[in-house]
Amino acid sequence: MTAASVTVRVPAKVNVQLAVGGLRPDGFHDLANVFLAVGLYDHVTAAPAAGLRISGEGRDIESVPLDASNLAARAAIVLAERHGIEPRVHLHLRKDIPVAGGMAGGSADAAGALVACDALWGLGTPREELLAICAELGSDVPFALAGGAALGVGRGEILTPLEVGGAFHWVFAAAEGGLSTPAVYRECDRLRRERGAGDGVDDVAVPAADPRLLDALRAGDVHALAATLSNDLQSAALSLRPDLARTLRAGEDAGALAAVVSGSGPTCAFLVSDEETAAKLAHALGPAARPAPAPAPGATLLPA
Repeated sequence: MTAASVTVRVPAKVNVQLAVGGLRPDGFHDLANVFLAVGLYDHVTAAPAAGLRISGEGRDIESVPLDASNLAARAAIVLAERHGIEPRVHLHLRKDIPVAGGMAGGSADAAGALVACDALWGLGTPREELLAICAELGSDVPFALAGGAALGVGRGEILTPLEVGGAFHWVFAAAEGGLSTPAVYRECDRLRRERGAGDGVDDVAVPAADPRLLDALRAGDVHALAATLSNDLQSAALSLRPDLARTLRAGEDAGALAAVVSGSGPTCAFLVSDEETAAKLAHALGPAARPAPAPAPGATLLPA
């Protein structure tokens, strides 16, 4: 990287509630998605280049496409088009968020690339416009930019910030091999049909945030939050990856207050009472487990 490069740190997310509505005619689902940004980070560095180039290092990098199909590259292209310039940038991704793990690592990289390129090119794009570009790129990208805690509705991209009254401590156990988010949604729809309830918008209750969960976040009450965690995609993720049930049980047996599949999985998230317990649980679950606090800030430009 050159001296002119800029680096952005961007967080992973956990869904403390993921309520999934019925299948819409356009193939999407309405969501009530309560996001919490957690202290596992990717770093995106942007440097001047003759053209668009992507490189990477770190966790699961062999599974990341380092070409124009990468969501970070698409973010750079869209931002450049908005301002009528060429996307002449070298984006270097330093990965620590599990890939295809239900923690929005690709979305984080896209948000990081937007902030990094905007700074590198001196564009000064208004935050609301950056959030609009994020929403074009993917449902989880706006939250990666915003961080903290938020309720996402629509496809998850329409955000309302939420108040959090204290720190929450988590452990994340990454499973080998990812899960395709579209495949998990299809399995959710299939399971709903199999149960005889139907999977369309007229068959499934309109998703809404749980007021008890929002109160728990606002109060910083870890026990109340543990009692209200929910994920409508969890049964589908477990159907596709039955081995995850053993991981969830292992975390609960080792002291977690609650366990949930993170987003579409396969990463398992364990809520614990404090930082010390998080360290002990991560050790008990093995090298694939990582402790992380929440909430964490969104995409942040780091000092040069």
